[in-house]
Amino acid sequence: MEDIVSLFAQYGLLAVFVCVLVEQLGAPVPALPFLLLAGGAAASDGVFAMQAVAVATLASMIADSLWFFAGRRFGHRVLALLCRISISPDSCVRQSELSFARRGVATLVVAKFVPGLSTLAPPLAGALGMRTVSFAVFNLAGSILWAGSGIAGGLFFHNQIESLLKNLSDLGSTAVAIVAGFLGAYIAGRIWRRWRVARLVANLPMVQPDELADLIAKGEDLVIVDVRASLNQLSLDERIPGARHIELASIETISIDGWPQKAKIITYCSCPNDASALKAAYLLTKRGLVVSVLNGGIEGWADAGHPMEAAGI
Repeated sequence: MEDIVSLFAQYGLLAVFVCVLVEQLGAPVPALPFLLLAGGAAASDGVFAMQAVAVATLASMIADSLWFFAGRRFGHRVLALLCRISISPDSCVRQSELSFARRGVATLVVAKFVPGLSTLAPPLAGALGMRTVSFAVFNLAGSILWAGSGIAGGLFFHNQIESLLKNLSDLGSTAVAIVAGFLGAYIAGRIWRRWRVARLVANLPMVQPDELADLIAKGEDLVIVDVRASLNQLSLDERIPGARHIELASIETISIDGWPQKAKIITYCSCPNDASALKAAYLLTKRGLVVSVLNGGIEGWADAGHPMEAAGI
């Protein structure tokens, strides 16, 4: 904490800009303390508060725009890259997609207040084909709201922040040990959950795109289940021929009485490591069905050169 205070005291707005930029690019560098410190410094200088909001917003927009265009260019591949370093790769993209499903483009306004969603929302918006103007407007609103909230918090609670900094300084290494202990327990819990889920789905059979194409061409009885999150403004335009869309949250309760008894059931998604498709397959196996997962999801299917059909058919 003393290092953060020293950096802010020495570099001021430059420290705010760099830390916000680096955090929004995905590095584990906390920007909020710098926003709070900027708010505290603004208690005696209203112009500084406006400058800090502008600098933090600019840094956020630069980072988010880079991720947005990366998502538009590379699609879900860039999301896979982000989720490889996530301690919850099985859910990071799916939860972001569900947020877009509930709130549409307004997700960008609240994204920075939701851990994990902050970094994933811009590339996901690009991967889903959001218009650049819509992204710029809603992301700008979210960036201003986030930066303004942090600086306003520092402004209104600057006396308490100063007292907290003094107490932490007095505690010294003890404060560091307490924070490290809580952080370590959280990470350990998430890693254990990741390991448990991996064990549960490890034995589920996988189907390659070419194999699925052969099954479709032969007229085999198939139930192809698309578990991608359906979005409001950003709808699912295309799907694998014959696929039926079922929300992952409905997999455990949806009626399967009309499914052909001897049909091969195959799930797919558009998420890193086929996480949602694997979870859907696991939940269906608990209902007594034999289920396979399409390796690589819908992007693997498209990359193999197989045809798609309009999702509304």
